[in-house]
Amino acid sequence: MKIEHIGIAVKSLNLSDDLFKKLFGKENYKHESIEREGVTTSFYKIGESKIELLEATNPESPISKFLEKKGEGIHHIAFGVSDIKSEIERLKNAGFAFISEEPKDGADNKLVVFLHPKSTNGVLIELCQEK
Repeated sequence: MKIEHIGIAVKSLNLSDDLFKKLFGKENYKHESIEREGVTTSFYKIGESKIELLEATNPESPISKFLEKKGEGIHHIAFGVSDIKSEIERLKNAGFAFISEEPKDGADNKLVVFLHPKSTNGVLIELCQEK
């Protein structure tokens, strides 16, 4: 397991991309829309990890609800795994709760699943596996 990326909820990808380009001294490597989740993402490679900026594309999306409650900021920490199904089983057996136990297609060519923050000290944890 490794830290794959940190997700940051933002109100505006355009404004945030300008900010993070200045911060990192480089361009993002990808913009991607995930219609099913109502989000558009922007990815930056930083060393062996990434930063994912997330902008809501509809008012019912999880990112929109997050922004309403908490404002802009860290939304989740993603850990890269080599076998997502075995990690789900291992963590379920260890007593962790999941938002959904079935991996689904995520951004950046990944299969993803989220652990419920109530079982991870209030931190939304994403597991992701390269497709």
